[in-house]
Amino acid sequence: MRQSTLDIVDLRRRRSLVITRKEVAEALGVDPRTVTVGIEDGTIPSVKIGRRVVIPREKFLSLFADDPGTSPGQG
Repeated sequence: MRQSTLDIVDLRRRRSLVITRKEVAEALGVDPRTVTVGIEDGTIPSVKIGRRVVIPREKFLSLFADDPGTSPGQG
């Protein structure tokens, strides 16, 4: 099994508005199917653009904010 090279800190540094299921799975160290289940049950925010489902980066990162009133990267 290969070691993940992407983590939450990497996602916080990105400038992209959205991230993919694969990127989320790699950063969390889970299978992409686990991310799909999270999207389907509403625990991971997502947006459907045409046939593609993407995850809003800031909304996803806010799930892991230390203080719910603070945006990621501010603390």
